[in-house]
Amino acid sequence: MDLITTTEAMRTASRSAKAAGQRVGFVPTMGALHEGHLSLVRAAKAQCDVVAASIFVNPTQFGPNEDFSKYPRAFERDRELLEKEGVNVVFAPPVEEIYPPGAVTFVTVEGLSVKLCGKSRPGHFRGVTTVVSKLFNIVEPDVAFFGQKDAAQVAIIRRMVRDLNIPVEIRVCPIVRETNGLAMSSRNAYLDPQQRKAALVLYRSLREVQRTFELGERNAHNLVQIGRKIVAEESTVRLDYFEIVHLDTLDPLENIEGPALVAVAAFVGTTRLIDNFIIFT
Repeated sequence: MDLITTTEAMRTASRSAKAAGQRVGFVPTMGALHEGHLSLVRAAKAQCDVVAASIFVNPTQFGPNEDFSKYPRAFERDRELLEKEGVNVVFAPPVEEIYPPGAVTFVTVEGLSVKLCGKSRPGHFRGVTTVVSKLFNIVEPDVAFFGQKDAAQVAIIRRMVRDLNIPVEIRVCPIVRETNGLAMSSRNAYLDPQQRKAALVLYRSLREVQRTFELGERNAHNLVQIGRKIVAEESTVRLDYFEIVHLDTLDPLENIEGPALVAVAAFVGTTRLIDNFIIFT
């Protein structure tokens, strides 16, 4: 496995693979890897000839009062996990390689970037789309793999790729959960045992909404109220949002007549967690 830290070397490696007729898959990460990330790597391995993964904690997607400085970092462990999975290239650039001194250019997907997580984390998705566009420009993958847990991010990146004519296919892989249903997240490392138990209310709220939908309820407002009520039963959890939205536009729905995204975000202590599922009619 090659460890690459510069744009020039990463681009050269990718172009060499493509010149040899190989299909390049890419898994962008911020490190602190868990089984969710590794499932993306395995999907990439199954569908591509060469797999590149990035490890880069992106400063521009964190707000001034968020957890950039304490975001879990475990580079050696991450490198070993990726090597064990058969990743061909790890791209781990320093910040100045991605954001040269004096950089003032950002990529913003207007409208979508202020919905769901973008509403409570101003500037977050601008940071995401900027770094992902840069990584796509450097790695030049044929296919990029993302997790369904970050459903709003997926919708925004898909729109960015379409609008900017970026020649990459976006593949989305299912949420990976712990045995108790908690969606795997690097931020789960912040939770103590009591908080981990409380965090299960996110999954529980989604399951109840899904059950009610399957019983025939189609009014999105009623379903949202059910989800919010479940979350409110856990006094140590503070709801950020519970919404049912269109998969592509992220606009709230009144009635569910086609595929829809049911999304929840909440604070467990100071840790913000997200979860979701897709309704198929």
